[in-house]
Amino acid sequence: MLKVTSPIILASKSPRRQELLTLMGLNFSVELKDVDESYPENLSAPEIAVYIAEKKAKAFDANPNAIIITADTIVAINGEILGKPKDHNEAQQMLGKLSGNKHEVYTGVSINHQGKIISFYDQTEVFCRVLNMEEINYYIDNYQPFDKAGSYGVQDWFGLTVVERLNGSYTNVMGLPTEKLYQYLLKI
Repeated sequence: MLKVTSPIILASKSPRRQELLTLMGLNFSVELKDVDESYPENLSAPEIAVYIAEKKAKAFDANPNAIIITADTIVAINGEILGKPKDHNEAQQMLGKLSGNKHEVYTGVSINHQGKIISFYDQTEVFCRVLNMEEINYYIDNYQPFDKAGSYGVQDWFGLTVVERLNGSYTNVMGLPTEKLYQYLLKI
């Protein structure tokens, strides 16, 4: 059992990340900072996820008592990064690319504690069945995936009906690899 005496701050508005920390039995508060999420173009998908997570962690002033957790999730297919869709059309295109294919989900996590930032990432392979256009439009219209990398959430209709299997962490695909995070928090 993890016993944390320092206050934990989750720097994420993601309800999924908040739910995962709650399920881990952690008490935490949520604080947000505006951070530019641009990145150098020469980075690989896992490097992008860690780079952005670290940018988010560095946005917080050194608080010697708090443990600040930041994260960023990237969806990649055949080397192409699929971010959050801007509109219905872009979500359609992304979901069309995922249809019948394997893609990777990378979540970078940074822990800012006592002036040190520890970063890591996790990778999960996700295999999707073929979707038709009616299903794609149904998903977009009913689940509004505009705040999700790759235009989908594994915890909703898409994960329940489209994802055939995963190689790796399920919680990583949700946006926070809790298994690895737990191990890093034990070290603190």
